[in-house]
Amino acid sequence: MEVAATNPEAVARAADVIRAGGLVAFPTETVYGLGANALDAAAVARIFEAKGRPATNPVIVHVADVSEVLNVASTWPETAARLAARFWPGPLTVVVPKADAVPPIVTANGPTVAVRCPNHAVARDLIRAAGVPIAAPSANRSTELSPTRAEHVAKGLAGRIDLVLDGGPCAGGIESTVVDATGDVPHILRPGLVTAAQIAEVCGAVEFGAKGAGVSRSPGQMAKHYSPRTPVVLADDADAEHRRLKDLGLRVISVGFDLVFDYQYISDDPAEYAADLYAVLHQLDDGRFDRIVIEMPPDEPEWAAVRDRLTRAAAGGA
Repeated sequence: MEVAATNPEAVARAADVIRAGGLVAFPTETVYGLGANALDAAAVARIFEAKGRPATNPVIVHVADVSEVLNVASTWPETAARLAARFWPGPLTVVVPKADAVPPIVTANGPTVAVRCPNHAVARDLIRAAGVPIAAPSANRSTELSPTRAEHVAKGLAGRIDLVLDGGPCAGGIESTVVDATGDVPHILRPGLVTAAQIAEVCGAVEFGAKGAGVSRSPGQMAKHYSPRTPVVLADDADAEHRRLKDLGLRVISVGFDLVFDYQYISDDPAEYAADLYAVLHQLDDGRFDRIVIEMPPDEPEWAAVRDRLTRAAAGGA
């Protein structure tokens, strides 16, 4: 697996890999994505193989401009158009009816496709150079921590993919908001960097959760996701939990705002917290701790995306 500093030659080489059916990890403003030609079922199948991703988990398709959406969507609903006009390019994914050209593997055999236009020059340059929409979940093994730096990708997917474009740290730090835009009222399927309040400002209303049972329309729905190898414990009183676990003889590190015992400080601003979260957890995961205790942020709307990621990171932990 090659890791290449981002320059026009590297982007052109990455585009050749995409057109040939290969896999390229590339930076976005959220996390690094693992890309393949979204219109090539065999290439997308390589994503699932490299990640160990279940076939029931759809992947997001990335376009370089809103003018390209009808290459992957059969229609462009008014709700989607209004959201894209406000938030694209940016960390918002819209779920719309899929075009026949999109292979079923991309959408978990469902009738809709999740689409976004990333706000990162390298990502959009790659899509344009490849000349095809790019299917790209996060560039990590399934259920593990998402990568926000090229070295995170190399650590998790070495030997499994063809090329990593190193564009430096990702500014946003957590994955995009996913919104079902097939109806008049948008439904948030996964919270992210675009908040419910911002969506409501555009559409007048917003709801949470899928509109009905059936095939999953969004990634990020599994109970265990975004998880370090080290078990994560969430606590309202992280100092007390830290002390309890140390009394059991465990090697413990905590993450929080202003704790007493051994801990990694993290910002009490939601956007800064999100930007730092995965990088901090990657670092601590290499520290051979028995537990990572995380002080749970406030149960307030601006923290919804962070709390979602932490809850899934801790699922199945001890």
